[in-house]
Amino acid sequence: MIRLVAMDVDGTLTDGGIYMDGEGHEMKRFDVKDGTGIVLLKRASINTAFISGRFSKPTEQRAKDLGVTYVVNGTSDKLGDLGAMARELGLDASEVAFIGDDVQDIECMKWAGLGIAVADAHEDALSAADWISSRAGGHGAVRDAALYILRMNGEAG
Repeated sequence: MIRLVAMDVDGTLTDGGIYMDGEGHEMKRFDVKDGTGIVLLKRASINTAFISGRFSKPTEQRAKDLGVTYVVNGTSDKLGDLGAMARELGLDASEVAFIGDDVQDIECMKWAGLGIAVADAHEDALSAADWISSRAGGHGAVRDAALYILRMNGEAG
């Protein structure tokens, strides 16, 4: 049973684009469907986490808006952070899912009991995945994965 769903942000929760205004302000586009998927996971008492290699204020805001359990915003050790979360929750790898899109996510995808890639992930991430969403990053892939996990856990999605 999956009890923690952790995910990359750029390219997974977003389409990978970053909007910059030239004065240091950044904006990202998040899909409402993905937010709904995260809410459905939380309703099923599944912990959620954002683990991003790049610090971004919009990532913090989105996590706060959705009540995401853990946020690691700007890390060089995604796998170490994921392992620490699992230990804090008393979980082993088989109870963890990780959703990613690129080569820096592969370690987490392989460590987790369920490694998930978005449809437009890098080919190496696709090869490392246990399951691949039919949707692209930032376009409902996280909701797609959430529904898959809920069904796998025997929950209604």
